[in-house]
Amino acid sequence: MHIPIKVDYGVRALVDLARNTGDRPVRATEIAARAAIPEPYLAQVLNALSKKGLIRSQRGPRGGHMLAMRPADIRLSAVMACLGTTEGLVGCLDGSTSCIHTPGCAQREVWQAVEKAVFDILDSTTVANLVARTEAIQDERFRQNLAVPTAAT
Repeated sequence: MHIPIKVDYGVRALVDLARNTGDRPVRATEIAARAAIPEPYLAQVLNALSKKGLIRSQRGPRGGHMLAMRPADIRLSAVMACLGTTEGLVGCLDGSTSCIHTPGCAQREVWQAVEKAVFDILDSTTVANLVARTEAIQDERFRQNLAVPTAAT
């Protein structure tokens, strides 16, 4: 399965907003720098997320972006629906009768199960889950860097 780069960027931006939004909106330039997302592309992603109500965007000198809901309420399935493609793993999964093998195809059942498993994972994972995991990974790396072995004397 292919996850579009737009979805990857959208998830990165949402995680960044969840980690860095305080009492003020966050500027796109800040998100782009921290999340390594090209600014012009980020603008498109943020616009789409705003239109779907996942973030609030504000123009002007004090403008920027904020989450429109709690990170625990933003599921990756919603991000995929907002920024991803409706294209399935294989063409026959969309209910189309264009494939002559569809009526008796055992592969179709496998691909349907794979799509359902992926959707279930995306639907059960939230931005809050990713924030917590990101922070745990960074804490572990920090601890590993502090645990520098000392030379035996």
